[in-house]
Parts: sequence; C-alpha cells; structure tokens
Amino acid sequence: MTAESDTLTGAWPPVLIGFLLLIVVGGLTDIALDRPQSWFTAHIAVEVGMVAVSLSFAVLIFSRWRRSQQALNAAQASLLATARELAERQVERDLWRANAEQALAGFGLAIDRQFTTWQLTRAEREVALLLLKGLGHKQVAASLGRSERTVRQQAVEAYRKAGVQGRSELAAFFLADLALPGAEGQTGEPSGEPSGQTAS
Repeated sequence: MTAESDTLTGAWPPVLIGFLLLIVVGGLTDIALDRPQSWFTAHIAVEVGMVAVSLSFAVLIFSRWRRSQQALNAAQASLLATARELAERQVERDLWRANAEQALAGFGLAIDRQFTTWQLTRAEREVALLLLKGLGHKQVAASLGRSERTVRQQAVEAYRKAGVQGRSELAAFFLADLALPGAEGQTGEPSGEPSGQTAS
C-alpha cells in the first residue's frame, strides 16, 4: 500500500471533510444572514467562491477516501482468504502425513536398502534422496550446504551406480510400478526394479 493510500485510510480524512463542510455551512449561513441587496458584490463572490472550493475539496477527499477504504477492505479480505486457504492446506498436509506415515516409513526403508545395494556413499544417498523429492541441483546444494558442482558430481556418480541416465529414470525406478488401489497392474508395492530396469 502506498503512502498516499495510507494517508487516505487514516483518521484525518473524515475530520478534514467535516471541517470543509463546516466552512460550507458557515459561508452559506453568513450569506443568508447578510441578506444582500445584490448577489453581484465582491463580498458575495468571495463567500460563494469559498463555499464552492470547500465543497469541491470535501467531495474530492470523500471520493478518494471511499476508494481507499474499499481497496483496503478488499486487500484485508484477500489476505484473510489466503490465510484460511494456507491453514486448510496445512491441515490437509498434516492429515495426509499422519495417514501415510507408516507407508512412507516402509518406502523409505526400501529406498535405503536399494541405495545400499547400489553402494552409494552417504553423500550420494543424501543427494539422490533430495533429487527423488523433486529438488533441482541448485536447491540440493543449498539444502546440504555444498557447491552445485559437487552436487552434480555426486548425482552423476549415483546415477552411474544405479544404472540410470538421470533423475527421471531414478524416480521411475522407484515409482514406475506404483498404482492406485483398484487400478490395473500393481497396487502400490514398490518392486525394487521396474520392468526392463536392472541395478548395477
């Protein structure tokens, strides 16, 4: 929100509008009390000009204040909706993790056993696991506190030991036979090797 909108959503616009309207009322009252014989005098011109200018500024300030209030309300409603959506997503993630905890633990053990079969080093295991989670080399490097070049070298070595060409084949090794219950084929038990894939 800009400084101008902050000013227009503060407490002073209604006060200023009230002050300008007071000038308008005072000017009209003064004209009425003077009961001028002619409306074409300098005094009347000044009074009418003051009333017109004050009323114009009051209308202008009120219009901008209203727009600023509406924009602020819309922003607050959007923030509230976003916060609710984030909270719902967090609850959904927590529920999924709670329900899938046992399956994930078993899947993690199966992956670890396969890493052992491939004779991956500890560093290569860490890199391979993060690559399986969908992170890129730069993200893996930042997560592990290593250089991107080191991570790429460790990834290449892990791929070589696994006998795969890259991250997509590494993921396919573990996920190719994964299927939803009731779907044709496997029902979710990782076979360790997809069809046509051999570990080296």
